[in-house]
Amino acid sequence: MNLLLGIGNPRHGDDALGPVFARAFRHPAWRCVNAATAPENFTGLVRHLRPDLLVMLDAADMDRPPGTLLRLAPAALAAGDFGTHAGSLGQLADYLADCAGRIVILGIQPASTAPGARLSPPVRATLKTLATTLAAGRLPA
Repeated sequence: MNLLLGIGNPRHGDDALGPVFARAFRHPAWRCVNAATAPENFTGLVRHLRPDLLVMLDAADMDRPPGTLLRLAPAALAAGDFGTHAGSLGQLADYLADCAGRIVILGIQPASTAPGARLSPPVRATLKTLATTLAAGRLPA
């Protein structure tokens, strides 16, 4: 079983990309959870489900063009250098390493994380591509 945690603030423009994707993506091989701004609150669920693949999806300010998707190894992430929230996804992945077969962190460059904004067109396009990729049983390069 594959598990996706959609991370982000649903009221802050492109920071909502994780929760929006988690609510919208449906595929029999995937279980998606809207982890919002507190993915650490879902560690019990991850430990209970013991997924073969855990994907954490979040907006990430990476100084790239809006909509750019990067796949990063959890070990490459130090506290505070990835994502738009306080906690380190690298540390969270390390904590969950013993209960998931494989952990992948996906970050998408936001155009705007302004309160009240909607998802930008480049981020929407990236999410559509991501849905197609995951549904085909693949991960982004």
